Amino acid sequence: MSAPAQPSYASGTSDSPLLGDTIGDNLVRTAASFPDREALVDVPSGRRWTYAEFDRDVDALALGLLARGVAAGDRIGIWSPNGAEWTLLQYATAKIGAILVNVNPAYRSHELAYVVKQSGMRMLVSAVRHKTSDYRSMVDQVRGDCPDLTDVVYIGEPSWDELVAAGSTVDRQQLTDRMVTLTADDPINIQYTSGTTGFPKGATLSHHNILNNGYFVGELVGYSEQDRICLPVPFYHCFGMVMGNLAATSHGSCMVIPAPSFEPAATLKAVQDERCTSLYGVPTMFIAEMGLADFSSYDVSALRTGIMAGSPCPVEVMKRVVAEMNMDEVAICYGMTETSPVSTMTRVDDDLARRTETVGRVMPHIEVKVVDPVNGRTLPRGEPGELCTRGTSVMLGYWGQPDKTAEVIDAARWMHTGDLATMDDEGYVSIVGRIKDMVIRGGENVYPREIEEFLYTHPAIADVQVIGVPDEKYGEELMAWVILKPGQDPLTADDVREFCTGRLAHYKIPRYVHVVEEFPMTVTGKIRKVEMRERATELLGGS
Repeated sequence: MSAPAQPSYASGTSDSPLLGDTIGDNLVRTAASFPDREALVDVPSGRRWTYAEFDRDVDALALGLLARGVAAGDRIGIWSPNGAEWTLLQYATAKIGAILVNVNPAYRSHELAYVVKQSGMRMLVSAVRHKTSDYRSMVDQVRGDCPDLTDVVYIGEPSWDELVAAGSTVDRQQLTDRMVTLTADDPINIQYTSGTTGFPKGATLSHHNILNNGYFVGELVGYSEQDRICLPVPFYHCFGMVMGNLAATSHGSCMVIPAPSFEPAATLKAVQDERCTSLYGVPTMFIAEMGLADFSSYDVSALRTGIMAGSPCPVEVMKRVVAEMNMDEVAICYGMTETSPVSTMTRVDDDLARRTETVGRVMPHIEVKVVDPVNGRTLPRGEPGELCTRGTSVMLGYWGQPDKTAEVIDAARWMHTGDLATMDDEGYVSIVGRIKDMVIRGGENVYPREIEEFLYTHPAIADVQVIGVPDEKYGEELMAWVILKPGQDPLTADDVREFCTGRLAHYKIPRYVHVVEEFPMTVTGKIRKVEMRERATELLGGS
């Protein structure tokens, strides 16, 4: 009898043990080890903090929250683009055991009212405005319908200063006493995931979830007190507050905020002026930075590493990031909010193919497997199926929604990601699409990622996304949405067909081509394929 095939299962080993402390205790430990190292630089305001100063200001804010009567487990919202106050509040709430509720800066009043009520938020710390968003006006619209919301504080206004000043009336011992009552498994953060249907769900994460996830991301890119991390990615999302802030503070590294929201020139200037060693972004951010007319004038020689996540990285983009941005050790991370977020990650010595064709290997102390989406059985290596993950990164659950939690976390505590993946013989995982993005054309399963990678090699194409659209004959047909490189002539479906013929199977060649200036995206830079499909159906007249 022949030996059974190796299953698509892997568990992450590590010489480094898991951290068992709370976020507050971990920050105290780092500040004691590196008191004079820079912890935070807020470039737009010109403010900077050493670790000793940062920990002191976190404590002052934590005491202010205690003066307002904030109890462990109370929900405190933060609705703001990136800034120093966001970061201070992240650690101050952690020190007193309050649950930080991250509110998407792109939300409008309807969505704000939902998350305030659904989380039972008692205090909201908000920006006054950002770009076209008048936050104060929207808060005023919803307050009457949110009886639990008893306190609103505006960053940069007297209410913020009053909150901090209130802490001077509180004995510091109260903060010490509160911190010793907290455990690493307490919920500390609620992040609302952008559901494609219905209202978003609040992924509830513990100290243990996010502190360890940030720590091991930092371990795998080799962070130390020498590193300076440029963070143009949003703090309201795990990419900023976990992979960025917590990776930094668990290693004594410096957090650098280049701008309130992503601006390619501001990002490169911060990298240059602050001598950043690491830069984060989704692929479209790196494309925008390298697309600046004066890109070559910026000094990015201090960079050595960084993290690209959020969506797959095209090979050509990765080549340029390594060669032109000096990021030889750039890593690819894969995950989701519900898993704190990172489940798999490339390593600094992985070659270009591993960093573009895969999302790396399982994280330390985490398990992953690829299963048949129908019967749940673990598949042999190389076969596509649903990626599942288990371990310290899996959320406690969706806030107040045990039924929704049970839909994604099974009885054995495996988180079902909804992503289609394969695992090779060395344990490297490749994401081949979302279960719901897979196109079934005339009975053939088509994975858009494969076609997108091929079309990136077209000399006129800067960026591309492939979706399935309804078709009477085949059930679904393929449509490519294309962003052209500057100065290119219009591209037709015939041009694309000619480029693909003989190089892709006929059923993988897009029937339709739609040229656009930009793709519909979430605020975190994820492509909204659901919206693309809706718009494509309208464009094609429902055919």
